[in-house]
Amino acid sequence: MSLRSAFSARQPLSGAVLVTLIGIVALFTVIGFAHAGPEDTPRTKKAAKAPQDTASPEAERAATPDGVTLPPTDGGNFDYQISEPYTPPDGVKVVSRDREAPPAAGLYNICYVNAFQAQPDAEGDWDSDLLLRDDNGDVVMDEDWGEALLDIGTADKRRRIADTVGDWFDGCAEDGYQAVEPDNYDSYTRSEGLLTDDDAMAFIKLLADRAHDAHLAIGQKNTLELASHREDLGLDFAVAEECGQQDPPECGDYTEAFSKVIMIEYTDSALDTACEGSQQPGVAIVRRDVDVSTPDDDGYVRRTCDSV
Repeated sequence: MSLRSAFSARQPLSGAVLVTLIGIVALFTVIGFAHAGPEDTPRTKKAAKAPQDTASPEAERAATPDGVTLPPTDGGNFDYQISEPYTPPDGVKVVSRDREAPPAAGLYNICYVNAFQAQPDAEGDWDSDLLLRDDNGDVVMDEDWGEALLDIGTADKRRRIADTVGDWFDGCAEDGYQAVEPDNYDSYTRSEGLLTDDDAMAFIKLLADRAHDAHLAIGQKNTLELASHREDLGLDFAVAEECGQQDPPECGDYTEAFSKVIMIEYTDSALDTACEGSQQPGVAIVRRDVDVSTPDDDGYVRRTCDSV
């Protein structure tokens, strides 16, 4: 017998049956409200449209780990001194120096570390199997800088390399640095297809954890294509070289991903481009010479947006 025929008797419903039906309807009404999500209520819908309830890009960024301080980057207050240290120019509050150099007294110091490649002629400092090799057994080189690529292609090798680099981070912290700048995050793009972006991200996540354990902020060096992963990887700020040199410029993409960005340009035209589009709180912009030389050198160049 169909449900329709069961409830279509022509006889009037008894009082008991009527009461039962009313109770069933009331029960389903209560259940419906109980399972309705917050988005189903007019009050929530109205609140969601209110501008004050819209999270800003800044609020959506991951919180800085305990004990870690981000660089106070702003305007022209940064200097890049990764070749040799020298007295910072007036107005500079943030300096990046090589890990073997002492930090600048009274300033925010970033410790430069070549984390993904061996320093020139320093292949012997690494276990042979930690150098990336091609099918012929030859070490894969970054020809522009004469640096051997480190093999971050397996979890075990990443761990072993991270142990060494992490010790360097600990040394930076002991010396008084507040942050680290691990270079050559993009080494996988020069690996002849032997490494992947997943390898790079897995490795830098190990480095970020180690940096934070030492109460150091960690910067993403270049590698814009991976910036969207920066929260998951624990990267705190960006060091972007030549973002104004690209066509189209990439500086704005860095500021969308990071609240703190250091932009380093190596030509006057690129500096002009960076300054035109990226002067905002949290961003420091500087033009240096390619050799990152000292003021005593003939080729020394340092300019900021104030001189544009």
